[in-house]
Order: sequence, then structure tokens, then C-alpha cells
Amino acid sequence: MLIAVDTVGGDYFPETPVQGAIEATKEFEDIEVLLVGPKELIQKELSSLDFDSAKVHILHAPEIIGMDEAPASAVKTKRQSSITMGISAHKEGDCAAFVSAGNTGALLAASMFLLGKLEGVIRPTIATAYPTISGTSLLVDAGANLELKPEMYYQFAKMSEIFARHIMQIKNPTIGLLNIGEEPEKGTDLHKEVYNELSRLKNFAGNIEGKDILYGKADIYLTDGFTGNIILKYGESIPGVLVQLLKSTMKESQIDEDSQKLIFKIVAQALNAFNYEHVGGVPFLGVNGTSLVGHGGSSVTAIKNMIFNASKCVKNEVNHKIVSSLN
Repeated sequence: MLIAVDTVGGDYFPETPVQGAIEATKEFEDIEVLLVGPKELIQKELSSLDFDSAKVHILHAPEIIGMDEAPASAVKTKRQSSITMGISAHKEGDCAAFVSAGNTGALLAASMFLLGKLEGVIRPTIATAYPTISGTSLLVDAGANLELKPEMYYQFAKMSEIFARHIMQIKNPTIGLLNIGEEPEKGTDLHKEVYNELSRLKNFAGNIEGKDILYGKADIYLTDGFTGNIILKYGESIPGVLVQLLKSTMKESQIDEDSQKLIFKIVAQALNAFNYEHVGGVPFLGVNGTSLVGHGGSSVTAIKNMIFNASKCVKNEVNHKIVSSLN
């Protein structure tokens, strides 16, 4: 299976994307990669790596969409960017999927413009992995749609359920609606209407309060993209803040160096569940193709796992299952 990889996406390109792609070809026998980006950059990075040339291909894309560029205009004006050319190659059937740790908005825009929506889908969504002490949950929507209608919540629930079951291997994923209280009558008129809509689902767990998110009270958390993106960014800050607080507290307590190392080791192990590397990347659910986005700071391991997730989405026919579930 040939997976296209954006080699100039993320904070550490081209080293991390290229190395992650090579690691994927080594670990997974049936995976080949199409490295998309400036040919000279890719070849320079490959020159220091050991790889099977039969499993590594290059698509020259001379333009780069930066992380701070306006998504829609960048996709329209930079027709030879890695994102635009990679998604176009996927649309033409030259590769089975496309993955990137680059500009999320640009990747979503390109996926929407070039791939379009699956039959029956109102709007595609970003379902991102959210670590909890009970395992990894999904947060939907994580920023693609700032305002939602009740029927969109329902579709997002169905699409996320399929991804959770077939890719995350959660047998019976539960779905929760983020709200200001557990009771059905809590929240705005919209939330009350959404609650009634989601009650049609057998695996609906009801309203979930903010205090229960990190406890993993549901496998899928539904909310609008505005709230979801705030929760996502807040969650990403938690490990770093805890480490800073720990450092200052140990300094004030005058704890010896050996004890500090032991404490940091224990904390690192405790926070391992919050490491995005294990998830790699998640797809834009609802687009007519397989397009995955990863964290901007993705490591080699994260890129490798994102490529593997892309292959699982294709093998498990996630899009076909989504269409069937909505009709």
C-alpha cells in the first residue's frame, strides 16, 4: 500500500517526516511511501539513511505552506505545494492516503476542495485523540466547525464511533456530549436538542462535565469546534505546566539532584499516557478519501504511527462504513 507523506509539514521538517516514513517501510512489510516535497530536500535527507529504494518514491512539490499561512488562500495560490500535490495524487488514485503534520487548516481545505465529501455527509470533522487516565478518547470536533447543528452532532457521533471501533479497537465506544451539567435539561436550547438527537444512539452516555474529561468518562466527547479546540490546546499544555511546577517546587524544597532525577522519571512515566506519539495522527472524517493530520511537533515515531493509521483506515474501509451508517 502506497501512502503519501508531506515531508515539509510540522516543526522539524524534512528530517522527522522523512525518517518517520522510512521507519514505517521497515516496520510494516506492506507499506510503501511517496515522499512529497522539494526533491532536493528529500534526496539530501535520504542520503544519510538506510532504506529499501523499491519502497520509497518521490513526488516533487517545490512550494511549502507554512504553519501560519491562511489555509484557503494558500491552497488556492500554491498549486505546487506538498499538501495540494499530495492530496491531488490521492484523488487521482496514485496513492492510498495522504498524511501530514503541517498546517491543519490547509490540509482540511485541500481535502475539502479536492476530495469533496462522502455521500450523505453534511460537513467533515476533525476527530482528535485525547488522552485520559482510562485510555485514549476522541474529541470531536477539534476545530473544523465552529458552530454545529443537531444533525451534525449526530453524524459526527456515527463517524467517530466507526473510527473508534475499527481503528482504535474500542469494542463498544460510548459517546458523551460536553455540557455544563449531567442532567438532560442542562445547557443551551441547542444542547437540549442535541441531547434528544443523540438519545437515539444505544451507546450515548449522556452529558459529560469538564471535570470528567480527563477521567475518560466516555470514549468519544462531542462538542463544537470552538470549544473543542480550546479544550485540545488546554490539554496539550498540562504536561509542560506540571513539569514547570515540579521544578520550582523541588528547588524551593531543596531536594537533592539524585532525588530530583528519580521524581522526574516517575512523573515522565505517569504522563506517558499523554504522549501523542502513540496515536500519531487522526483523519478528517467525512472527506471522500483518507487524509490524516498529526501534531505539529510530531516525532519520528508519531509520523510512523500516523502512516500506519492511514493504512488501517484504508484496510478497514472506514469511509465505506461511514457512508453505510448514514444511509
